Amino acid sequence: MNMPSNALQKSGGTTNPGYNAATQPFYWSMRRELWENRSIYIAPLMVAIVVLFGFLVSTIGLPERRRAVLLLDPAKARAAIEAPYDMAAIMLILTAFIVGVFYCLDALHGERRDRSILFWKSLPVSDVTTVLAKASIPFLVLPLVSCAIAFVTEFIMLLLSSAVVAGSGLSVATYWNQVSLFRGFLLLLYHVMTVHVLGSAPIYGWLLLVSAWARRAAFLWAVLPPLAIGILEKLLFNTSYFAAFLGRLFTGGTEGSYAPGTMPMDPGTHLTPTRFLSAPGLWIGFAVTAAFLAAAVRLRRHREPI
Repeated sequence: MNMPSNALQKSGGTTNPGYNAATQPFYWSMRRELWENRSIYIAPLMVAIVVLFGFLVSTIGLPERRRAVLLLDPAKARAAIEAPYDMAAIMLILTAFIVGVFYCLDALHGERRDRSILFWKSLPVSDVTTVLAKASIPFLVLPLVSCAIAFVTEFIMLLLSSAVVAGSGLSVATYWNQVSLFRGFLLLLYHVMTVHVLGSAPIYGWLLLVSAWARRAAFLWAVLPPLAIGILEKLLFNTSYFAAFLGRLFTGGTEGSYAPGTMPMDPGTHLTPTRFLSAPGLWIGFAVTAAFLAAAVRLRRHREPI
């Protein structure tokens, strides 16, 4: 499977920078991930279809519920109207996170298990490029795909409910004024990129490292060491600092905290990018993530097929 070095040079191997620039190895490595892992977009689409079906069923009796909601004060009326849209966004965010976790666990482990790593290593693509392309899926592709699908899903929900409301004689304009789809999309995108991508970066880095290292049962190797550390700390010191640290990674810390009864997509949400980017814990997390990815690159370079 391995090509001779002179053949690599003639065919444009890693020793020929001009060839790599022309063939865009990082771009095609990302395309490879999308080709091989269709769950990246199929899973959110399936969840969106289920959400739309449930919402379509819920439109039965919608005009009566809408008349009752309009009798509430404006803040409560807005919250009641936006509740189905918030739930749709939450379902898609959760789906993207679950897909990202299982993708990372299989990203480097799977190619060793099916021995396809022998073929991919014969190509003029470096281990750094391969690992970074795989890391870009949970860090960039999945968040953008899930947010885009959430926006389209909510827009279809708005059209369906508008048709039902208009058919009952209620004002559609009043209904549309209560739903700020575009602003909600921007707030959702900000929330996902800060809390579930940048804030949770060490989680994905750790999963990719385990994927590159484990010979089998990658999920158990990813879960058991942190669990053991948390239990050991509790038994020895009767503290739970490590568990609290992991909780902040999953929830986004202060950036993931919102007033009671509000959601990240709530129009009244106040964005704090300066506070978020100036937090020392964020940059420590970036350093830890970089160390995990560097270790994953090294392991991929030297690990053999399972």
